Amino acid sequence: MEYSENLPDKTIKTISEISPVFHDAVSNRVEHVNNLEGSDHQAPDQQKVVDLGDMTDLVPKPVLFVLSFNNLVYTVESNRQSSRVVAPNVVDMVETAETSRFSSTKILLNDISGAARDGEILAVLGASGSGKSTLIDALAGRIDKRSLKGSVMLNDEALNTRLLKLLSAYVMQDDLLFPMLTVEETLMFSAELRLPCLLSKSKKKARVEALIDQLGLQNAAKTIIGDESHRGVSGGERRRVSIGINIIHDPVILFLDEPTSGLDSSSALTVVKTLQRIAQSGSIVIMSIHQPTYRILGLLDRLTFLSRGQIVYSGTPTDLSRFFSDLGHSISENENSTEFALDLINEYQGSEGGTKCFTELYKSWQKMQYPGSSDSGKCSLSLRDAIRTSISRGKLASSSPYNHSSPTSMISTATNPFWVEFMVLTKRSMKNSSRMPEVFIARLVPMIVTCLVIASIYWQLDISLKGAQERLGCFGFLIVIAYFSCGDALPLLFQERCILCRETAYNAYHYSSYVLSKTVTEMPSLVILSLAITITTFWAVGLAGGFHGYLFLFVTVLASFWAGSSLMAFISAVVPHIMMGYIIVLLSLGFFFLFSGVFINRDRIPWYWIWLHYLSLLKYPFEGVMQNEFDDPLKCFVRGVQMFDRTPLAGIQSDMKLKFLKMLSDASGMNVNSNTCITTGVDILRESGFTALNKWSCLWITVAWGFFFRILFYISLVFGNKNKRR
Repeated sequence: MEYSENLPDKTIKTISEISPVFHDAVSNRVEHVNNLEGSDHQAPDQQKVVDLGDMTDLVPKPVLFVLSFNNLVYTVESNRQSSRVVAPNVVDMVETAETSRFSSTKILLNDISGAARDGEILAVLGASGSGKSTLIDALAGRIDKRSLKGSVMLNDEALNTRLLKLLSAYVMQDDLLFPMLTVEETLMFSAELRLPCLLSKSKKKARVEALIDQLGLQNAAKTIIGDESHRGVSGGERRRVSIGINIIHDPVILFLDEPTSGLDSSSALTVVKTLQRIAQSGSIVIMSIHQPTYRILGLLDRLTFLSRGQIVYSGTPTDLSRFFSDLGHSISENENSTEFALDLINEYQGSEGGTKCFTELYKSWQKMQYPGSSDSGKCSLSLRDAIRTSISRGKLASSSPYNHSSPTSMISTATNPFWVEFMVLTKRSMKNSSRMPEVFIARLVPMIVTCLVIASIYWQLDISLKGAQERLGCFGFLIVIAYFSCGDALPLLFQERCILCRETAYNAYHYSSYVLSKTVTEMPSLVILSLAITITTFWAVGLAGGFHGYLFLFVTVLASFWAGSSLMAFISAVVPHIMMGYIIVLLSLGFFFLFSGVFINRDRIPWYWIWLHYLSLLKYPFEGVMQNEFDDPLKCFVRGVQMFDRTPLAGIQSDMKLKFLKMLSDASGMNVNSNTCITTGVDILRESGFTALNKWSCLWITVAWGFFFRILFYISLVFGNKNKRR
């Protein structure tokens, strides 16, 4: 690289070593401009513009919106940095002026200021750990205000979080989409959620078609998104779909975190061209990018280079070459200026003095390059008038430009009523699930096989004390299968939670709509699974109650699935990682099974553990099906000589057993013969401790557990998914 020849053997330790070269170069340029001002044949303003060579940059452009940010400072505690913030570069581990070796905090943004205008793309560049994503999050309102100092303003008015969400959209680095929906369906569902229901479906479809043209997705419109198991669109097309679902309502500000990450150069160029068209339609586009190619650089309007949370350079791509030239590091014409700048900054960043020299010299360069002006950006229109004008031009499609006294009131926080959101979410989820039958089959087939094995083991149980004990084991297995099989839904729940957080963060719909939609879409599969369990076992095992007994067993198993699926939904909302979710599921269900009453009677559980017995989700359905089987007082399980079957006297001859019965009759004054009923089903329930509640109470308590965890699921989503850094 050319710049390596200009670097000293040791890294630059003080600003004074490089500042004379910088100040001489800039002073000569300013002096040349001032000399021209004395000329008679041109006006002073015109002479300045011509001499500096960047007429288009200095001629003010009419803009509606200017997003300005001033003196942003963001620090985090070192002991929680690993869980809240992207891990820093190894270089950041070295003690610098920004981070003390003995300090308990780390500065991720340090006095960041700048501006972005509609019609332009502002690109944030820097090495890994430089603060690119952190700055994007700060501007997008994704950092807690208690941790972020400084101001973010739109048209010189402070932006609150609510208004910022209404005016903006955020595209994350990874693309999370429903894999079995086509590109057109994905955008259409987004339109139905983000555009008002008063807008006709034909107009929504027209908006989707126009957006497909704008994104360059005409050839992929009918192709599914795809995933690891299903071939779908390419990576670049997937990224453009992710952008499309966020700009369906035509927001004023679009934030993007590394939109070209993981794409080849051609796909990355297509994505940035798409962003250029979005910006030219009247939006502010702010994105982070690691290392743009030469062709991508030509599409960017303004660049901001960061190093360890500080601005190294901010300005136009043309000024970038001039800046480094004034510093004594010329960039050749055939070289990518951003690659040159990033490599040079990275080399200085690894030095003892770091890039502090760049940050200080950049501030001086700005003042001398544009004397008497700033790069903060000004806009003549008030925010209210700018929003009104923007809406009248077709942006912010869910809003109205008339009869509003404040900017926030112009834009509805709830685009559609609850029932519309519920219908759209239900339709989307069912369509996506219906195209992946293998997922449900993979859950259904093993369950049927397991139940067939259970049916073969417990085939046609007899009416005896031994048969009663075997029925108890059979019921325990059936209830456990229902609960444990609900854990199969955890991966999909975690995937949907990520999509949910992104969509609700910018007011696409409400959490309540999602929770109800999720409940409704799950029920058909739970009904089928309940039928599979009960049909394969009830008649094969020889359970009691006839058709009415079967119906109660079916609804109890269904209630168990309902409670289990609600528990999984709640766990998926509060646990950060899927493996931790599986561990919690196994531990909780293991304890529920242990204290359910299958292995040990309630009366035998120590008093200090009895609370776990009543909290066990398996206790109530297990007791319900036991009462359904044994609550007939006329059904006898032990008659006459059968009372000796499970005693040491079981092996003696029948005649001797009859003599024992006669002796027992004489001693007790009761008529006990071979047909006398010794133990009924009610006696078994009493001995097992299953008489405190009737079977219907057990059923309703199981259903109530399901509603309880659904409510907790909703509360966890509302209060636990703030989608912000602290």
